[in-house]
Amino acid sequence: MSHDSDQPAWYCARTQTKREHIAAEHLRGLEGVEVFCPRLRYRKATRRGKIWWVEPLFPGYLLVRFRISQMERAVTFSQGIRGLVKFGREIPTVPGALVESLRQEVRLRSQNPDQASEILDVSPIVEIGDEVEIASGPFQGMRGPVVEVLSATERVKILLEFLGQKHAVDLDFFSIVLPRRPLP
Repeated sequence: MSHDSDQPAWYCARTQTKREHIAAEHLRGLEGVEVFCPRLRYRKATRRGKIWWVEPLFPGYLLVRFRISQMERAVTFSQGIRGLVKFGREIPTVPGALVESLRQEVRLRSQNPDQASEILDVSPIVEIGDEVEIASGPFQGMRGPVVEVLSATERVKILLEFLGQKHAVDLDFFSIVLPRRPLP
């Protein structure tokens, strides 16, 4: 895709491993550079209990808008950046409409859509009737339908058959394997 190098355009930059947010902050300090580095925030079960986890939507990459004729060197050698994505000698642009569409989607799904946040909170979706498998605990490996969702306490009731009868068992969200759903 050819582009006038005197006009700002979006490019894809490779980052050092697990340094996307650091690279983004350094790039934001450069005059004439705009950065989009969306990240997902979700709860994760660990040995220490449930913690909030934040990771990039595009691991190892971020989107940068700048005048390539003036800022290529500054962007390429910024802390946390490994280089711009290239195909041979060509540095392709990312369509501005695509970046704006991604930004709009992040704003719509963000917990705080009024702010220009790049962090998207993600929660598990469990619905009554979903067939789930228990991942841990004494019922590990057993499967059953969800009969009640208690969102406020992050718990679900699952109907399990054991000892010749069906029993509703109250479990933590993080002890079940969620069903796969197609993206909306």
